[in-house]
Amino acid sequence: MNAVIPLKADSGCADAPVLRERGQREVFCGLTGIVWLHRKIQDAFFLVVGSRTCAHLIQSAAGVMIFAEPRFATAILDERDLAGLADANEELDRVVQRLLERRPDIKTLFLVGSCPSEVIKLDLSRAAQRLSRQFLPRVRVLNYSGSGIETTFTQGEDACLASLVPVLGTTPPEGGPERAASSLVVVGTLPDVVEDQLAGLLSRIGVPAAAFLPARHSGRMPVVGPGTRYLLAQPFLGDTARAMEERGAQRIAAPFPIGVEGTTAWLEAAAAAFGISADKVAEVTASARARAEVALARHRQALQGRSIFFFPDSQLELPIARFLSRELGMRLTEVGTPYLHREHLAQELAWLPAGTRLSEGQDVERQLDRCRAARPDITVCGLGLANPLEAEGLTTKWAIELVFSPIHGYEQAADLAELFARPLHRRELLAA
Repeated sequence: MNAVIPLKADSGCADAPVLRERGQREVFCGLTGIVWLHRKIQDAFFLVVGSRTCAHLIQSAAGVMIFAEPRFATAILDERDLAGLADANEELDRVVQRLLERRPDIKTLFLVGSCPSEVIKLDLSRAAQRLSRQFLPRVRVLNYSGSGIETTFTQGEDACLASLVPVLGTTPPEGGPERAASSLVVVGTLPDVVEDQLAGLLSRIGVPAAAFLPARHSGRMPVVGPGTRYLLAQPFLGDTARAMEERGAQRIAAPFPIGVEGTTAWLEAAAAAFGISADKVAEVTASARARAEVALARHRQALQGRSIFFFPDSQLELPIARFLSRELGMRLTEVGTPYLHREHLAQELAWLPAGTRLSEGQDVERQLDRCRAARPDITVCGLGLANPLEAEGLTTKWAIELVFSPIHGYEQAADLAELFARPLHRRELLAA
């Protein structure tokens, strides 16, 4: 593996200027987060209050066949609702009653707001409180906004987890005893296989009582209190982090567990918070690091020296750009992100090459002009921009694929690299 460039006090982009743009945006709706959240929390249900467009978006994004029994649905506003001929709250109560009668397995019900004006007028927070009083202790009802008006689509997960935090630990598992606050909570939705890998590493390192938010079942959510430390697994969880700190939890500063370097530093930060040495981390992770470095070597030849341009999309851009630059030798033309949380991304900024152009927010036309002028080897962007750019001869990578794919941890590092090597290989085959 290429040697990692040691950090200097004045290196990286910690104090780099950021181009802030506030123009036309090209992002998915925050409802998209339901696609991975409903798979993670296995006894939760997500009821979107919205239009037929909302229903079509979730159905197509999730790829659920008509005979499946998904854990999401849409309470559609129709003509009677819009004309004021029906009481929206009575209709919502009726829909929830029918849903819970049909699906007794549901333990947590999320009422998810959307962006139609008639939905915005509804007080879903009050509706959730009313329904929770009616159905507790069997079902807890919470609400959050998945509106497309938010900064970007991954904030749907942020809003969902932030709605969970205030009730963590207030209701013990059915028939179970009260539990003490978790020592460490890893915050952010991860695929089960990745969660199991990271949980195993943390346990072998000796980090006590590591729990994950969200858990796979409502009754196993972590208890959060003043003794809790938390570690972010995703960079787009600003509201959730704030809610954790309001419960007394303390954040462990760390880069994100993407790539060999990021995963190692993430684990070292967790270990240090509990007085465990970096030597112990090195001992436990030695074999996983060696496997990942061998696997990455297969892709480094294809990616080293290639240029890449990131349009703002998921807020994963900085950690992924750091990985591609430092571990695979790619050149960063521009790294755009919808929102730059300097505190949470401090380590990532310090590890980016000095002089990297950073942009926050979006003005699509201006960014397209910069991308066309740079002619990068690969462009990371949303689906709406990918096909037009491909038609202009630019190689693209769909940004949303980086959210739907397992990319965290040692075992996934080479898979992440392959997501960028594959479009370049395809372009070469087409040109041959």
